[in-house]
Amino acid sequence: MTDLPPPTMKKLGLVIDLDTCVGCHACATSCKEWNAGGIAGPLTDERPYGKDPEGVWFNRVHSYEVERTPEQPAMTLHFPRSCLHCETPACVTVCPTGASYKRAEDGIVLVDEDKCIGCKLCSWACPYGAREYSEVEGVMKKCTLCVDRIYNTHLDESERVPACVQACPTRARHFGDLGDPESDVSKLVAARGGVALMPELGYAPVNRYLPPRPRRDGDGAEAEAPTRATSPLHWLTRVLRR
Repeated sequence: MTDLPPPTMKKLGLVIDLDTCVGCHACATSCKEWNAGGIAGPLTDERPYGKDPEGVWFNRVHSYEVERTPEQPAMTLHFPRSCLHCETPACVTVCPTGASYKRAEDGIVLVDEDKCIGCKLCSWACPYGAREYSEVEGVMKKCTLCVDRIYNTHLDESERVPACVQACPTRARHFGDLGDPESDVSKLVAARGGVALMPELGYAPVNRYLPPRPRRDGDGAEAEAPTRATSPLHWLTRVLRR
């Protein structure tokens, strides 16, 4: 009997285009709206109208000013941040109760709130800052890739994508199976040189970021394509390590 290779498991994830993201926060607000009543809800807010509001957000958008270099004009870089659904997630490894787990069938990392004791070990272990602690519920929460939406047969097939993907006005967010080299998202990553965030840490994040394209300088000439060491995305990873 011939041994057959194991079936390829899905690696569902996001591809985020930093060239077309305008930092509008539509991904963050649509995510909050959908998940407030989803499997990870409620996403509570504390003192929403006070001087120091706090709340749980699965998507956060950070904006940075990238300094001019010989290879790249100065620019504003908008960086959406959420769970990267790592192949070997540190949050799952350190969880003492098994509340954090990775689904075998599609690679989505989730939290079982019935098992979570709110110890925050997962948030300390995650180098990407993707965990959110709810002071109200006393448990950890995180992006679910809208697992209750992408498999929802009551929705039209075109709507079975994460809320952030559907809401993005510039189509900077893409969703699909990054474990399938023939999927649209895998082809997009290959065509644009998409990268994983800080792969040297060894957690193998599934999500990919598409780097900004070369900009034109003040004279209208296209700037020289940045090398890996001078690219805005490489600059961003150095910021995140601080």
